[in-house]
Amino acid sequence: MGIDLNKHHPRKGSRTAPKSEDPYLLLLVKLYRFLARRTDAKFNQVLLHQLFLSKTNRPPISISRIAKEAPRAEGKIIVTTGTVTDDVRFLEIPKLTVAALRFTRSAKERILNAGGEVLTLDQLALRAPTGANTIILRGKRNTREAVKHFGMGELDKTHDFGWLFIIIVQALTSTSGRMLPPKAGSSRELVVGERYMEQ
Repeated sequence: MGIDLNKHHPRKGSRTAPKSEDPYLLLLVKLYRFLARRTDAKFNQVLLHQLFLSKTNRPPISISRIAKEAPRAEGKIIVTTGTVTDDVRFLEIPKLTVAALRFTRSAKERILNAGGEVLTLDQLALRAPTGANTIILRGKRNTREAVKHFGMGELDKTHDFGWLFIIIVQALTSTSGRMLPPKAGSSRELVVGERYMEQ
């Protein structure tokens, strides 16, 4: 069996450990690595993988988004590996049991004042080591401010006139939007002259 010299040491894209040096996060990884190895629950493997991700790929999730799942999550624990944030536009919060990596102060107060419960992920491991009666949620990744600046951006006036020129040319070259036949010897006659000859 030969060796591919060009890709002798291929690098895998998926992480096998977090790059963060947060001691609390590293202890959680150690805990859920043990649970993923010693239990057959897919829940622990999913949670372990999400703990490996970067902060960008662990987006925050608001209370209003969690509250939408309240009818489906009655009697269950809502789990997220991101940050649970407050939403001042959302006035009434139902009674929820939420386990997350981190809570903002106002979000934690509002959940507790509504009669809910706030859990850390290590407390979740003691209560539901196999992930029974849990729902995993994740925030939207593309709601960051930086995503708004990706891509081409707004078209300036030069580009606007360029698009207008393309639209006019397409209208003139289409059979339905024909306005005048092309002049003899023009470049437009070479492009669409056959259409006019057919008509």
